[in-house]
Order: sequence, then structure tokens, then C-alpha cells
Amino acid sequence: MKTAFVVFFLTSFAFAQNPDRIPHAQPACGAPNVEFQIKMDNTQSPDFQAESGKALVYVAEDQKFQAAKEVTTRVGLDGAWVGATRGNSYVFFSVDPGEHHLCADWRSSLLAAGRLVSLFGFTAEAGKVYYFRVRTTGGPSSMLDRSALDESASLDLDLINSDEGKLLVSTSPYSASHPKK
Repeated sequence: MKTAFVVFFLTSFAFAQNPDRIPHAQPACGAPNVEFQIKMDNTQSPDFQAESGKALVYVAEDQKFQAAKEVTTRVGLDGAWVGATRGNSYVFFSVDPGEHHLCADWRSSLLAAGRLVSLFGFTAEAGKVYYFRVRTTGGPSSMLDRSALDESASLDLDLINSDEGKLLVSTSPYSASHPKK
């Protein structure tokens, strides 16, 4: 029994270290090989009203990561990529009412594991606006020490209140993103 627990514990730890092997990450995120072209748009004015019969979702990146100039984070919903942010920027999209699974995915050669993922499940209601913050934090004092980066880098995806969400969105550029062909 003790041996079975140790094997289960070590297997669980291995899944936690490799997001590509997390069973629930893939249904929330999109295909692993998709890359985005991103253009920042400072002229986009946020519309904080959801269209009739839908909910509106904003995802704003709040970059606190110090080892790279601008972190690119892919945003997935229910197994498909809906956009990407770079640095302090945001994306938005409409969703039907019901249960949804949101994914924030940061891939970088600076990470020895190559990827950090954060997931958030929520139930959308028609007419409501939801604000999520993707926060990238960490960074070693020396970029030569890749293990220090892995120990301190993190990616968090959180639902935030509307006041903070509106502030983040209104002070950040819109990240116009499209999958590369």
C-alpha cells in the first residue's frame, strides 16, 4: 500500500510539472502548435456592454515578469485559442451562457519546461461582463541561470472585480492577434 501511494504521488508530481500531460489542460487550451501574430492597437475603445444573449469576457495580461521584455500569453476557451496578449495588453470575446473553461498559456524558451499553464472554469450568464487577469511574475537576476527562472516564474489566471478589470483594460492596449499561417 505504501509503495502504491509513493508511485501515485510521484506520478501526480510529474503531471504537475508538465502541463502538456495535464488531462484537463487540453480541453481548455487550443492546439499546441498554434502561434500568433500580434499587433498592439492603442485606438481600440473598450465596450463594457455584452451583446444581447451573450456574455463578454476580457482577459488582461498584467506582466510582472522581469527576465523578458514582453511575455506572450495565448488565451484559450473550451479547447480553442481565442487570441493572445503581449505584455500589458488585453483581448476580449463574447461567449454563450453556460459553463466555460479558460486557459492562459505561456510558452518560452526561457523556461526549461517550455510552458506554464493556468486554468479557470466559470459559468457565464447572458448580459454579464467578466474580467480575468493573467499575471506573469518572477524572473532571475541572471538570465544565465535557467533553473532560477523556472523556480520563480509563474502564470496566474484570476477572475477580478469589474472596477479593477475596467482599470486594467482602459489603461492597456488591445492585443489584435491572429493565428500565424
